[in-house]
Amino acid sequence: MVARVRRLAVFVLSTFTCAASLAAGADRPPLLFGFSAAESATEQALEHRFDAALNPSDLDGWLKNMASGANHVGAPHNKANAELTRDLFQKWGWDAKIEEFYPLYPTLKSHTLELVEPTKFVAALKEPPVEGDATSTRTDGMGPYNVYGADGDVTAELVYVNYGMPDDYKDLARRGIDVKGKIAIARYGVGWRGLKPKLAQMHGAVGCLIYSDPQQDGYGQGDVWPKGGWRPKDGVQRGSVADMPVYPGDPLTPGVGATKDAKRLSIAEAKTILKIPVIPISYADAQPLLAALTGPVAPPHWRGALPITYHLGPGNAKVHMAVNSDWSQKPLYDVIAKIPGAQFPDEWVIRGNHRDGWVFGAEDPLSGHVDMMAEGKAIGQLLKSGWKPKRTLVYASWDGEEPGLLGSTEWAEAHAKELQSKAVLYLNSDGNDRGFLSAGGSHSLQHLVNDVSSGVTDPQTGVSTQARLRAKLQVDGFEKGASDDDKKAAKVAAAGGDLNIDALGSGSDFTPFLQHLGITTLQVGYTGESETEGVYHSNYDSYDHYVRNGDPGFVYGIAEAQTVGHLILRMANADILPMRFGAFAETVAGYVGELHELADGKREKAVALGKLLDEGAFKLAADPKRPVLAPEREPEVPHFNLAPLDNAVDSLKKSTQAYDDAYNKLMAGQAKLTPAQLKELNGDLREMEAALTDPRGLPGRDWFKHLVYAPGLYTGYGVKTLPGVREAIEEKHWDEANQYSVMTAAALMAYCDRLDKATNVLLARH
Repeated sequence: MVARVRRLAVFVLSTFTCAASLAAGADRPPLLFGFSAAESATEQALEHRFDAALNPSDLDGWLKNMASGANHVGAPHNKANAELTRDLFQKWGWDAKIEEFYPLYPTLKSHTLELVEPTKFVAALKEPPVEGDATSTRTDGMGPYNVYGADGDVTAELVYVNYGMPDDYKDLARRGIDVKGKIAIARYGVGWRGLKPKLAQMHGAVGCLIYSDPQQDGYGQGDVWPKGGWRPKDGVQRGSVADMPVYPGDPLTPGVGATKDAKRLSIAEAKTILKIPVIPISYADAQPLLAALTGPVAPPHWRGALPITYHLGPGNAKVHMAVNSDWSQKPLYDVIAKIPGAQFPDEWVIRGNHRDGWVFGAEDPLSGHVDMMAEGKAIGQLLKSGWKPKRTLVYASWDGEEPGLLGSTEWAEAHAKELQSKAVLYLNSDGNDRGFLSAGGSHSLQHLVNDVSSGVTDPQTGVSTQARLRAKLQVDGFEKGASDDDKKAAKVAAAGGDLNIDALGSGSDFTPFLQHLGITTLQVGYTGESETEGVYHSNYDSYDHYVRNGDPGFVYGIAEAQTVGHLILRMANADILPMRFGAFAETVAGYVGELHELADGKREKAVALGKLLDEGAFKLAADPKRPVLAPEREPEVPHFNLAPLDNAVDSLKKSTQAYDDAYNKLMAGQAKLTPAQLKELNGDLREMEAALTDPRGLPGRDWFKHLVYAPGLYTGYGVKTLPGVREAIEEKHWDEANQYSVMTAAALMAYCDRLDKATNVLLARH
């Protein structure tokens, strides 16, 4: 996974609740969503056979083997894992092959970091062996580095920038501190790592260091590895710093697959490669640098858990850093396995998980990859018994996710036309751990996720995974210190009915399918109770660590395989694609309401700030011995034309209700659709997500086409919903906000038109 976001999904109640919806703790309903009574019995029997073929010892053996060597792009062991995956899928009855791509992938040749003033200190920039971690002694992995930062050799004063996010630079400016001509040191957390050097570069820094503060994932959280699971003092989080909110994938071939003969940009032309050097470091290496800083004492919320006084600088601390890399193309090995559909061969259900890791990658990503392999083996056993899916199944083992979603993006771009005409679902997973179900994606699949999760047993409690999550949400809302969102989610969870799935930003291989091609998408996994964050993207993300701290016994690996496998089988076997749309309408209505609140809030804040500035309140309130300047005056915020979105939501609610009603009547009755009607209806449903895209894309980053879900330009992987409008308001691009209000409303109306067409097919049943 490119960025670790360890949080539970935030759930709200869908206003559309059908008779098959489950109250907390209820058993699976007699009818599976999308199937008649007779079909439900057949499908349940199939899923029981699928479940019986899942074996935790398989997961254990595959993980131990696949995590036994370094798995970065270009590593021999990563290629061997690709060949192993291909060979196993072939053995299980799949048509499996390897597709190769050739992106630019710089690898570290050498790096140096040293404090040169006021004292001398040379950073280790390496992770030593840990007792009890067998693979930590291996030397075939690359040292800690941040891919797609620039090469360089610079010496400059150091400035501490907290998390290195936009508000942090505003706080520095109020204290008269800037990073122009200096080296910024930021701690991991709050925002995606790639934004930290990007913002440092934008503010004139000549270099950037990123360190892991023990407050976030070290001894501030618990015992460190090997006593516990958290980051030891020498652990380093590697990762990509490419400007992926502009576009992911190969920096030199945006929009097209990076085949050998693809037309490429020069490195200087690539928009996603940074211009300054970047080095990730451990908190052991960071402490002497931070301790040498002088200048103002950092504000309370800037202080981490190191045993020092945190200062901002600049001052006595001067640092020398140098990075030298091999800037060549490296081969990617995507494994693509297929089973042709017996009835709808040109409708593809696609399932993917990446295989590459920063070093061994036991938790990230192989814990999810071996779950996917278990699904593939179980489906192969069904196939050998004579069963065939109605739709074509495509299973993908992606390479190069960690540097920037390389394998999935290049494959999706190379096969874009075929995917847009055939794909009915892309379902992604990444690392998988002990804990609670987390799901996100296209809200047309919200009810299907609820239906499936109600029938999967949580291995620790014996209730359904949905019931356990519902209980967790209620407890979180009850506990002291619960946020307003926690309390809202608790009320919803107690009410019964469908739980909402998350909107997706970025951070894994779903991005090119959802946000570039407009394919209906899900991301599914279990998380929340493991201690794996501390070794994220480090040398210690190992088999030994995972079996102790991730998912002992692989019981949640089995739960993941069951959950995803049932979703895949139902999408493959239902005559009509099992989609429901009322929840999408309510979700979008909530997003539009948030836009109104955002605009009103910014307007009120600008007025209040102006009044304080006019009255000189900041000057009077400041401590003369620790001066903090007043913030800059905010421009007057106009009233935006959000009426097109309000009107589109009204239409959306009507269209989704009409479809859901017609679908329920069809499934409750004896009427059937003809083969021609089925083909037409499923074609309409396949194109629903694409209606939410616009070929012009988002402002300044036209690779991202989706107008409802996107990663934020200044959040990295955190989602921005209705992003064209929301980010324009946030960034004070007033005309752009009005423009994208109209564009987004038009996309929602196109969605209504396609859904109305599908409803008419249902109403014309025989």
